[in-house]
Amino acid sequence: MARRPTPPGTPETTGVGHVVDLIRAAIPPLHPAGLPFVAAPLALAVVGGKRRWVRRTGLVAAAACATFFRHPNRVPPNRPGVVVAPADGEIALVDTAAPPAELGLGDQPLPRVSIFLSVLDVHVQRTPVSGTVRTVIHEPGQFRSADLPEASSVNERNSMVLETPAGQTVVVVQIAGLLARRIVCDAHVDDVLTIGDTYGLIRFGSRVDTYFPIGTELLVQPGQRTIGAETVLAVLPTVGSSSTDS
Repeated sequence: MARRPTPPGTPETTGVGHVVDLIRAAIPPLHPAGLPFVAAPLALAVVGGKRRWVRRTGLVAAAACATFFRHPNRVPPNRPGVVVAPADGEIALVDTAAPPAELGLGDQPLPRVSIFLSVLDVHVQRTPVSGTVRTVIHEPGQFRSADLPEASSVNERNSMVLETPAGQTVVVVQIAGLLARRIVCDAHVDDVLTIGDTYGLIRFGSRVDTYFPIGTELLVQPGQRTIGAETVLAVLPTVGSSSTDS
């Protein structure tokens, strides 16, 4: 969800309207997947309102869930050829690895960046490049800690293959972690996505891997913090220079 610019000539809001706009800008909206998790403890707080500890527990739980499922506005860069971070978090790996076997893309190692998401990070995933969805595959697996290197191959995951308008292939993989037990992917084959679009979510701690064409210039290092849809991970090679272009 990118922030939309205000059209020229739009009158400025004043008074109550201005205060409301400031609040909206400061408090991120809630991802729809989080509504049940917020509504349930709120209902508990209402039903058990006469008991202070029940009311407080419900309100605290609702606030915690609202924080976890926050869905802040982001503005992607408009520089051609860039790949943005698909998630908020910390870069755990910058290496080369074969993409998930179930995608049938071969076993040639490709440049890869892995982002680890703690339970405190924003957990929505965003499209790293503009392009057409060619493949979406969910693979059952284990629930090891997402910061382990082997999590890419043994944990439950959802892989999406994107083809850019220039015909290059970028793969983004949502990986469940030790606490994450649910991967949400709203993208479908033949969907046309724009860079920075929200396409999915992983609940309660996870990891997101991005695979790039050979020849991609990676711009990040392990330990660096990323902001989904805004941090530039890499620059794709010029069309015709990559042997893995589709």
